[in-house]
Amino acid sequence: MTEPTRRTAIVTGAARGIGAAVAERLAADGFAVAVLDLEESAARRVADRVEAAGGRALAVGADVSDEAAAEAAVRRVADELGAPAVLVNNAGIIRDNLLFRMSADDWDAVMGVHLRGSFLMARAAQAYMTKAGWGRIVNLSSTSALGNRGQANYAAAKAGLQGFTKTLALELGKFGVTVNAIAPGFIETEMTAATAARVGMDFEEFKRAAAAQIPVARTGRPEDIAAAVSFFAREEAGFVSGQVLYVAGGPKA
Repeated sequence: MTEPTRRTAIVTGAARGIGAAVAERLAADGFAVAVLDLEESAARRVADRVEAAGGRALAVGADVSDEAAAEAAVRRVADELGAPAVLVNNAGIIRDNLLFRMSADDWDAVMGVHLRGSFLMARAAQAYMTKAGWGRIVNLSSTSALGNRGQANYAAAKAGLQGFTKTLALELGKFGVTVNAIAPGFIETEMTAATAARVGMDFEEFKRAAAAQIPVARTGRPEDIAAAVSFFAREEAGFVSGQVLYVAGGPKA
């Protein structure tokens, strides 16, 4: 995109892992990128990399599950970087445990970030998108939406995001806004490393075991998800909406 037509994208949970890769990919695609995370200092490191590569970025610190903070963050992006045209709801946490050990706080925390956070950010951003007559919202689901032992909270949140995605696609399509979801499989991130630690496995061993179950015989990388987001954010993807794309190295049902 040339500077006069450069659009702005917001990526939540963008200080590391999938979010950081998405932010850097969208910047490479020509978007001005708001790198949003709980700690602005952590987001700044990614924003600095974007700018060092010739892009335009803004680091924003915000708790997406807080209504006032989410709305203020979107307003700040609009004021300082430009009205958001793309929103990638990637922010997430895990509080894994078997059901009988899972606390209500563990349940609420995961629902708050994944579901409430995506709702608050989408509600705030869509006001700018519908006014402009163009927008892209991409929600990060997971193969865990199909069920995963020890993740009742996370699986329920990720399944909820799929219903959220399809409903927003129905509501916002007539305004030129598409809404899609990406459901990653095993991606090499700090979150999957934490899962390995939870089950008492070395991360390299954990990755090898996962790869043995994946048809393409490797685990995923954050860049694999970033490539899928890049597609959904394009002008050419305007006839694709309400879809869930499993990026998992093989078929998922």
